[in-house]
Amino acid sequence: MFKDSSRISPIKGRGPRIGVWPQSDCTPNGSSRPHSLLVLKAPAKINWFLRVYGLRSDGYHEVESLIQKISLYDVLAFTPSDDLTVITNLRIPVKQNLVYKAAALLREKCGINAGAKIDLNKKIPVAAGLGGGSSDAASTLMGLNKIWSLGLSGDVLCRLAEQLGSDVPFFLNGSLAFVQGRGEKITNFRADKTFNILLVRPAISVSTRWAYENLFAFNNGLKRTLTKRAGNVDNIKPFIQAIGQAELYRDSNVLNDLESVTCKSFPVIADIKKKLLGAGALFSMMSGSGPTLFGVFDSAEGAKNASNVFKDYWTAVIQTIAD
Repeated sequence: MFKDSSRISPIKGRGPRIGVWPQSDCTPNGSSRPHSLLVLKAPAKINWFLRVYGLRSDGYHEVESLIQKISLYDVLAFTPSDDLTVITNLRIPVKQNLVYKAAALLREKCGINAGAKIDLNKKIPVAAGLGGGSSDAASTLMGLNKIWSLGLSGDVLCRLAEQLGSDVPFFLNGSLAFVQGRGEKITNFRADKTFNILLVRPAISVSTRWAYENLFAFNNGLKRTLTKRAGNVDNIKPFIQAIGQAELYRDSNVLNDLESVTCKSFPVIADIKKKLLGAGALFSMMSGSGPTLFGVFDSAEGAKNASNVFKDYWTAVIQTIAD
């Protein structure tokens, strides 16, 4: 069962995110035999728009974003083991890896000593605005929940996911979702059709923390612009419905607020966006905090042809994921 934390009040529904976990949330360790090898694909994502509002009391910014999973994947293989190990081609200390953090959090909250060998094959670029680390963390929660036979519900996994990162809960949900708050308020939408997408990532790194911290500092008037824009929430609904039906046009009036920050320090972002539109993209935007940009094309062939313009950059021709 879950470890006790008597100094913190119990969690109820989607309220406080840390607290005493009810015994019914988790099947007691050893109640069933652990599963054998399990392989999961962790998809990347793009942000169709991203609005950033004021700073919350918990230190996070209030956001609104439409996020969709895409057909670019990391692959995770889970094998029961006596120890908890993560083997990966990612060159960061293991304990800083969100996969390890997710596994450690799950063991702590369930009060168990189960182990696993987790092989992580990274295909999604790191620090690229594509949510690779968050997706890996979500897949880890789902994978270990299965091989350890914990029996955690989706709601419980989401509460754990919120402690790992703002984007992690999204990856436990459907392919297309409107997110609010710090990312924990999720409204799923159906995506019936797919878009053909070209991803372009310049050889720069952009810290998510840096982007958010400099959002208002870079432009004193930006905060007023964001406040004004908050009154136009109803304009989002037609855009979301169009995305679900794979309908998009050049004049789509949506923005990524972090794009303006990144462009001021890295002019290459604006240059890539201009070239994507010049190469035939119907729509182009930076995903998340960047620096990856995406362009929407009429066909996979059109996206592939456009990739020839960006031979000096990492590129990938992919599709959005439908339900």
